[in-house]
Amino acid sequence: MGTPVFAVNILEALLQEADYEVVAVLTQPDRPVGRKHTLTPSPVKALAQEHQLPIFQPTKLSGSAEMDQLIALEPDIMITAAYGQFLPTKLLKAAKIGAINVHASLLPKYRGGAPIHYAVMNGDDETGVSIMYMIKEMDAGDILSQARLPITDADTTGTMFEKLSLLGRDLLLQTLPDLIAGTNQAWPQNQAEVTFAPTIKPEEEVIDFNQPARTIFNKIRGLNPFPIAHTTINGVRTKLISAHLVDETNQAEAGTVVLKNKHELWIAGNDGHAVAIDQIQPAGKAVMDITAYLNGHANFNEGDQVITNE
Repeated sequence: MGTPVFAVNILEALLQEADYEVVAVLTQPDRPVGRKHTLTPSPVKALAQEHQLPIFQPTKLSGSAEMDQLIALEPDIMITAAYGQFLPTKLLKAAKIGAINVHASLLPKYRGGAPIHYAVMNGDDETGVSIMYMIKEMDAGDILSQARLPITDADTTGTMFEKLSLLGRDLLLQTLPDLIAGTNQAWPQNQAEVTFAPTIKPEEEVIDFNQPARTIFNKIRGLNPFPIAHTTINGVRTKLISAHLVDETNQAEAGTVVLKNKHELWIAGNDGHAVAIDQIQPAGKAVMDITAYLNGHANFNEGDQVITNE
């Protein structure tokens, strides 16, 4: 049971293992994509179609005919990985051995739908994958296994998605034999350490430059490749695709241009440090590197406060 790219490596690994038979795939309905709103299957559905697997795509799982059909399959195990809907208790109980989830955080930290985003945006040094039993409460079941992974300044949410997908794949394959044999030792989550990572809201995509430069940098990379951070530069709504931190200190006000030349644009945070913008996208324009942007779109100079947080 999965939908995005994160779940593809996991499904593919199960299909390659002779000991397991994938009897059905549950994924979100096809969604309109692009300017033409072309109806597009999820990455998990595309892989399932390649292998001619039965596919279920209810708009709402609870009370659906599809749920009854899934229960009728009498599965030994249900595995979810970023599916995108709550699974009713009735369905969870249909798994003879257990219903488990591959979750991209070190639970109980970052329960919810955007754990990778929050780990990067918050500047965490590491994150990981937890495999746990599924219960009615979101991401709250006992943990079967965990694996850790460092986060570097070179990472974005996009790079961490791929790394954690592979880590989750490997951890799942290591965990399944003990689960099936009944020799696994699960442990409860510490309720005092629970934090949440809800889906990113549109207002959270806005970059507030009246913050430390590292906070700004972390948010830009944490929202890359989606949903993408944005701000307003000289009155133009502008997406900030990628950036990096610079070592030099400055005395500039937050949102002020610290350095501008043919190939560099540094904008100050509120702590005497600046963020260097690498890729940018003004409203109505294509994504461009900073050199192209400065060549034709930057009608301002060093010392100008081009970003004000209204």
